[in-house]
Amino acid sequence: MFVHFSILMIVFKKKKSKFDQGSYDNFFHSIENNLRELGFGDVTVNKKMKDFNKILYDILLKLDLSRKNGKNFLLNMDLIKKYFESLNTKETNNLSHFVDYINNFFNFCFELPLDNMLDKANNFKY
Repeated sequence: MFVHFSILMIVFKKKKSKFDQGSYDNFFHSIENNLRELGFGDVTVNKKMKDFNKILYDILLKLDLSRKNGKNFLLNMDLIKKYFESLNTKETNNLSHFVDYINNFFNFCFELPLDNMLDKANNFKY
């Protein structure tokens, strides 16, 4: 979820537009509500939410190595390997499939108009 959400935020930045604070708030409220439904208490929920926020910002700030305002997107492989250890095996080529998927998702989202990108991103097919 955090990788996809980060890509949406990166696309907004590359298109020189501000990401809607309401969408960000709704994203984290949904996670918080799901944790509470799973039976976690206030202290645990607060700790997990703080950890999730750190993970999101780690991914958001390090995912795109290009740091340019254009359409270019350069995926940070070290970050992917950090959070997706199971993809980092020589027996499978899951990592290359995942990289292709993320790049295609970025390109798909970049082509969408910003006003309905959040709705249309749900229609992405790889």
